[in-house]
Amino acid sequence: MDYNKKKIFLLSLIGVLALLFAVSFISSPEFAGSRSASFTWLDSKSSGRITKIEITLDAETAETIELSKREGRWFVLNNEKEYPARQLRVEDFIGIFTTKALWPVRASGASSHERLGVDEANASRVRAYGENITLLDVFLGDNDVTGREIYIRGAGRNEVRSGDNLFSVYLRGGAAGWYNLRLIPESEDGRLGIDNVQRLTVLNLNEAQTFNKRNRQWVFTGGEPPYETRSAEETDQSTIDNYVRTILNMEGDDFADYDEVDLNMITHSNIIVEFGNGSARSIWFSGPDESGRRLARVDGVDYIYSIAPWAVQRIFRNDHDFERQ
Repeated sequence: MDYNKKKIFLLSLIGVLALLFAVSFISSPEFAGSRSASFTWLDSKSSGRITKIEITLDAETAETIELSKREGRWFVLNNEKEYPARQLRVEDFIGIFTTKALWPVRASGASSHERLGVDEANASRVRAYGENITLLDVFLGDNDVTGREIYIRGAGRNEVRSGDNLFSVYLRGGAAGWYNLRLIPESEDGRLGIDNVQRLTVLNLNEAQTFNKRNRQWVFTGGEPPYETRSAEETDQSTIDNYVRTILNMEGDDFADYDEVDLNMITHSNIIVEFGNGSARSIWFSGPDESGRRLARVDGVDYIYSIAPWAVQRIFRNDHDFERQ
């Protein structure tokens, strides 16, 4: 047998063996079981129809987080008041249910529900609603022995499945864990970034700082009257870039009760962010309390934010911080 015939024979033999291996693998019980374990709890086409989500954290105390969608934005309902929600957090949470993943069946009888923690008396519960319809209703039970997987059951069904426990981070922190505490909420999902900012003005007592963008560089004016202007060559452009990002992304650590705060107290300092499209945000701050904490409000928004002392230090900076070293 010459070389070419031997080569063709060996290649053909390899191809036949590979085909036999593939057929045997696909027909194996393990492979068939993994295919049947692929599962989604919610059709991805239905996710856009969700207008309300209820997450019951504890069946015994009935502590529940309520999320509501209005005009394309998610809000947290707490103590009969509505607060902005972290949009990406809500979308990622919904994504757990719409993503096809391995959720093998672990039990099929009702007698297993209490043992696995998916009975109504013990489980956490997630319900999602569309207009006049329940789109999702599941019970989240105990972790498995490894602690990596969680048992989950659809309401009205005996079948119990298990899969990666991606839920724990969403079940901690109560309603406050869902708050979008950014004073400029649009910065959370990237709709507003540093490239959108045309001018930033910081007024703190008798001092003023202004950052003007000219030819993609910052020109800084600061100090007390008469103000001193420093060119782009005299300032650290990367430091200013980071500072502008800090202002865009600044957030509180909680909401204060709007009805209990004297708004006249929140006039100590002011930050104005002007964008290239002509819009602007004006943010007012109270003076610091004994710990350095301040309250903040945004013009046109009915929320009062509590700003931690460490965050205040990042917001109000000295002129020298922006000088080129």
